[in-house]
Amino acid sequence: MRTIMEPVFEIAYLICVITLGALILRMAKGRKQYTLFGVMAIALGCGDAFHLAPRVYALLTDGLEAHVAALGFGTLVTSITMTVFYVILYHVWQIRYDKGKLSALTAIVYTLAAARIALCLFPQNRWLSADAPLSWGIYRNIPFALLGVLVIVLYFQEARKNNDKVFRFMWMAIALSFAFYIPVVLFADIIPALGMLMIPKTCAYVWIVWMGYAGARGNASPKRE
Repeated sequence: MRTIMEPVFEIAYLICVITLGALILRMAKGRKQYTLFGVMAIALGCGDAFHLAPRVYALLTDGLEAHVAALGFGTLVTSITMTVFYVILYHVWQIRYDKGKLSALTAIVYTLAAARIALCLFPQNRWLSADAPLSWGIYRNIPFALLGVLVIVLYFQEARKNNDKVFRFMWMAIALSFAFYIPVVLFADIIPALGMLMIPKTCAYVWIVWMGYAGARGNASPKRE
């Protein structure tokens, strides 16, 4: 059952986020926040494809164990594009709520993102190996989690302050994505069944992209476009 249902789900996810991203770009019509949102969604889908495409192929052919290197490289690419995803989402927040440059806050966002990407690039991660160390999985996710918490707080505060009906649950979708992701990082090697949490995590990302689509379609913004 898994060899059929998981590939179907993953292919549907990739088609969904990339299609929504393209639609958001089409509807943006010069509105920078939605142009960024569309680029962000497409980057998410294309980055995830580096991991999910070999995973789908492995499940439908000779199994995951025969494609460790391809899956590991895909996970590296996905880790980087997920980081870029949150940096762009921060800039969407900045434009949507008319926050100007905010140089200090922006510096924190970029520092955390750079730390995350740098840690991902260390050879000690052993991305292409079947026995990648848990310790480096934790190290590289510390700045990523901090970046996520920061973006959650920013969206929570401003959506409430501006009575932003379209993005009022953006903070919740981001929080859920991390709530499902962190147990997988920490305990999936010990309890493989926890890997199933990546399904609701993926759904949380679709929810994030859908909110951007709803905003672009409805021409909704609490302050400016």
